[in-house]
Amino acid sequence: MKRLPVQTPPMARKFLLGVVALAALAWPSEVVAQGVKATVLSIGDGDTIRVRQAGKALTVRLACIDAPETAQSPYGQQARNYLQQRLPVGREVRLEVKTTDRYGRSVAEVISDININLALVEDGQAFAYRQYLSGCNAKEYLDAEYRASRRRYGVWQVEGGITRPWDFRRGRRSAVIPDGTTPGGRRYRCSEISSYERAQELLRQGHSYLDGNDDGEACEMLRR
Repeated sequence: MKRLPVQTPPMARKFLLGVVALAALAWPSEVVAQGVKATVLSIGDGDTIRVRQAGKALTVRLACIDAPETAQSPYGQQARNYLQQRLPVGREVRLEVKTTDRYGRSVAEVISDININLALVEDGQAFAYRQYLSGCNAKEYLDAEYRASRRRYGVWQVEGGITRPWDFRRGRRSAVIPDGTTPGGRRYRCSEISSYERAQELLRQGHSYLDGNDDGEACEMLRR
């Protein structure tokens, strides 16, 4: 006896389609949309930018690299200046989104006329972030870092390269403050600090709690 194929009732088909649609909506749009266009709004530091995408302002963490922290003077500022030159405000870029991090930032390769993430490594302004290379072409990034180290570019002007940003952050978090609390025994709130520049000065003095998302920048709300 020939068996007929099992037919899915119309109501069941509608239900299944609804489940699939809801599953798609559960993913952040920044992750689902690969290769989206955006416009540069500002540069946070050597590996963080703000963009406008689909009418919404987003913070983007550059994928697969780690630039020096602002407190790693002068290299952190050099990396930021480099990024400002490469990505002036108003520049249209393409975001090759990899994921969304725990701070809600889109993690992406930023493409202008070139791959900006890769250029930062190639020119010694950032390191290949080995812990998070799986989403990118790891060989490209490691080869670029090797060339930068051989040419003694940027962070490689110091023999063996400067302290890696991830080690710098770890050391700063574990630093013991003499009075057991904060430098000078006082804690500040961003709302009572007079300017963005003052907030960065306090961060360099050891008030690391002002950098809530651990990106090397204190009190980002004060930046104009």
